[in-house]
Amino acid sequence: MKKYIFLLLLSFQGLLAQVQFDASVSKTSLGINERLRVDFTMNEDGDNFSPPAFEGFRVVGGPNQAVSYSWMNGKKSFNKSFSYFLMPLKKGTLVIKQASIEIEGKIYKTAPIKVTITNAVQEEVNPYNPQQKMGEGIHLVAEISKTNPYINEPITVVYKLYVSNTASVRNWREMASPKYNDFWSQNIDIKKLVVENGKYNGEDYRYVVLRKTVLYPQKAGKLEIEPLSLDIEVDLPTGRRDFFGRMEYASGNKTVSAGAKSISVRSLPEAGKPVDFSGAVGDFDFKVTPSKTTLKSGESLDLVVSVSGKGNLKLFNLPKPVVPSALEMYDPEHKEKVNTPLSGMQGEITDTYTIIPQYKGNYQIKPMVFSYFDLSANAYKTITSKEIMVNVLDGPMPTSGDPQVASAEGKQNVVANDQFQFIKLKTNLAAVAQKDFLGSGLFYSLLLAPFLIIPVIVLAKKKKEAIDGDVAGNKIRQSNKLAKKFLSEANKQLGSKEAFYVAMEKALHNFLKAKLHIETSEMSKENIRELLLSKKAAPDTVQNFIALMDSCEFARYTPASVGTMQQDYDKAVTVISGLEKQINN
Repeated sequence: MKKYIFLLLLSFQGLLAQVQFDASVSKTSLGINERLRVDFTMNEDGDNFSPPAFEGFRVVGGPNQAVSYSWMNGKKSFNKSFSYFLMPLKKGTLVIKQASIEIEGKIYKTAPIKVTITNAVQEEVNPYNPQQKMGEGIHLVAEISKTNPYINEPITVVYKLYVSNTASVRNWREMASPKYNDFWSQNIDIKKLVVENGKYNGEDYRYVVLRKTVLYPQKAGKLEIEPLSLDIEVDLPTGRRDFFGRMEYASGNKTVSAGAKSISVRSLPEAGKPVDFSGAVGDFDFKVTPSKTTLKSGESLDLVVSVSGKGNLKLFNLPKPVVPSALEMYDPEHKEKVNTPLSGMQGEITDTYTIIPQYKGNYQIKPMVFSYFDLSANAYKTITSKEIMVNVLDGPMPTSGDPQVASAEGKQNVVANDQFQFIKLKTNLAAVAQKDFLGSGLFYSLLLAPFLIIPVIVLAKKKKEAIDGDVAGNKIRQSNKLAKKFLSEANKQLGSKEAFYVAMEKALHNFLKAKLHIETSEMSKENIRELLLSKKAAPDTVQNFIALMDSCEFARYTPASVGTMQQDYDKAVTVISGLEKQINN
C-alpha cells in the first residue's frame, strides 16, 4: 500500500513540474469605452515571446514585464508575465488569438480567449484622481432637425463635439460610424474644422462640427440611427505640480458616443393621393419641351421632360410620354443637376427622348401629368403639361385600311411589315469536327505524368529527411532567422523605447545562439567574450558587441531619445555584419 501511495505522490509531483503558459483577461465582457488587461504568464523562463495581433483592439499600454521568484519548503517557484492594456475598436465578439514562447527548445502557445464588447458604460475614472471622471467635460452630441418627418421629407443630423474650458483634447479617431438603415443619406463635406463658442446644459463650452448628414426616410415607422463613437486623446490632471506651481498633466483616452437616435416616420396621407403619384415630395416645377414641332422627312426632334425645384429629386421617376406609334421614340437620356446642401436636395432632373417620325402627317403628343406632395401646403399637387402637335411635312403616307398603320388623326399604327425583310430567316449550320480525347497526345501525357513525378517525390522526401535529421543545423537556422526578424522589428519600433530594446536584445541573443551554439543560460558576458575571441573575432568588434548588450540592459531604466535608439540600431547592424564576416563556424 505504501508503495502505491509513493508512486501516486511521484506522479502528482511530475504533473506539478509541467511547463505552464497561460493567457488571462481582466474581464470577458466590457463596454466599448472600457479598457481590458491581458496577462500572459509562464512558470519557466523562456525566449522569443510573440504576442497575438490583438485584432479589433488598440494597444494603449504595455508590454509590461514582471518576474518573481519564491522559495517554499526548499522548493523554488518561478513566475514571469507580460501584460497589455487594450481598448476595443468595435462592438461584438472579439477573439484574442494565441501567443507563443520558446521554453527549453519547445514552442508553447496559449488558448484563444473570446471577449464580448457591448455599448458604452458609465464613464471611467481618472486613474490619477479617482474622484474625477475620465475626460470630464467632453460630450459628443447628435442634433436632429426633425424627429417625426414624412416619408421622403429631408432631415439633418449634425454631430458636434463639446469641450468645456477645463478639459483638453489632443486628437480623436472615429471608432464606429453611424448607420442609416432605411434612409437615403448624403454626407456634406466639412473642409475645415472651426472651433466655436456655445452652450451645453446652460454652461459655456467650445465645440466643433464633425459631420453633417442629410437623410430622407424611405419607409414609415420607427427607424433607428446607430451612434457615432470616437476615441479621444485627453490630457488628465495628475494632481501634482511642477517647480513653478503649474498643474502636471498626463495623456489618456476616452470613448464618447452620440447615442442611438429614434425617428418616427409618418406615411404620406392617403386622402387625395393621385393615381399617378410616384413618390415626389417637395416643391417642384414640371415642363415638357420639344426641340421643334415641324419636321421634314428623316429629321428628328428631342422631347425634354424636366422637373426642377427642391425635394427628393433623385428618389422618383419622371413620367413617360405617350406618342402615336407612327413616331418612333428611343429610350431617354437621363441627366441630374442636383446639389445637396444642409436644407436638402435642390436642382433639376431631365429625361430627353429622341423621336423620329415614320410618315407624313400631323401627330399629337398627349399632355403629361406630374403629381407631388407639397410639404408646406401639406397636400398633393398636380401639374399638367400642354398638348404638343408634331407636323411632318413630307415622307411616305400611311396605307389606308392597314390595321397596323396609324392615320394622321392619331389612330394606332405601326410601320409596314417589310421593315424586317433584311433578317435571314433560314440558317445553314454544319457540325464542327472534333478529335477524340482517347488516344490523343494530351491523353498519353496525363497517363505518364504520375510515373515521371515519382522520382522527384522520392528525392524531395530524402532531402526533407536529411534536413529534419539535422537537429543542430535546424536550431542554428531558426536562431539566425529569429535574429533577423527581431532586428527588423527593432527598426520598426524606433521611437518606442521599451519595445525597441526588447526586440534589440532578442536579436542579439538569437545571433549568439546561431553563431556560438549556446543557450540563454550560458550567455554570461565573460563566456560570450571568450567564445567570440576563440572564433577569431576582432577584439574591437567583440568589445562593441558587449557594449551594445549593456546598452540594451541599461536603456530600460534610463530615458532614451529617438536619436540614441537610431545610434544603437546602426551600431547593432555594423557589429553583427562584422561578426558575420569574422567568425569561423
